[in-house]
Amino acid sequence: MPEDRMQRQRFELKYRISEEWALRIRGFVSSYLQLDENGVGKPDLSYPVHSLYLDSDDLFTYWRTVNGDRNRFKLRLRFYNAHPDTPVFCETKHRMDNCIAKQRGGVRKEAVPLLLAGQLPDAEHVISKDAKAFRAIEHFCALAQMLGARPRMHVAYQREAWVDPHSDAVRVTFDRHVLGEAEPTTRFRTEMTSPVRPFGNEVILELKFTNRFPNWMRDMVERFELIRCSAAKYCECVEMIGEERLAHSSAQGHLIRLAAAA
Repeated sequence: MPEDRMQRQRFELKYRISEEWALRIRGFVSSYLQLDENGVGKPDLSYPVHSLYLDSDDLFTYWRTVNGDRNRFKLRLRFYNAHPDTPVFCETKHRMDNCIAKQRGGVRKEAVPLLLAGQLPDAEHVISKDAKAFRAIEHFCALAQMLGARPRMHVAYQREAWVDPHSDAVRVTFDRHVLGEAEPTTRFRTEMTSPVRPFGNEVILELKFTNRFPNWMRDMVERFELIRCSAAKYCECVEMIGEERLAHSSAQGHLIRLAAAA
């Protein structure tokens, strides 16, 4: 299981690039950062990432992103393989203006159905005894219950990550082979039957930093003439599959939740 080096609060800049440019940029990045240990010795220096996105019947979190709301959030269950004994992480990703804040707590897979039914996990089902992790799980459950959220979309990709060996202040990732498929269950499978490929052969480059934009990152953006863009994996997959296949519209419920989340 990949080590948890998640930046709790950060800025994110995203770019859609070709594989050719990804390899050139990798060479530049390797002068400043080191390869995440989970990618060492792996094909493409990458490890698999799987996310099961939760949303309401009217796709509340999807529409807030599509509409460009400056303060919004997403709910996802992240896992790295299909083995029943490995954990799944309850993640809440908040965007507040240009700042990203994440909360994450791990639980055993067997606890997820009860968790989505509104029951907090027992102590033996929680991976970390850290109070922050448990508060993250509580927060995830509260938002899921407020939305009436349930599984909607399985998104998978291969992640190549470069990190600062001395701090978590800077991180660069390359996400390849992004796939998405509608998934209404918590089976936590890694295989897909008929996935969509929202970005085709493009690579999603993400520059992540907690304070000021590092000078070397600025130089890299200028040298490679990178153009910042949106690359919301969940939303792109929903758009390709069709929101009408995933949603059960409830305008009244949407307005109630919108007021509660404001």
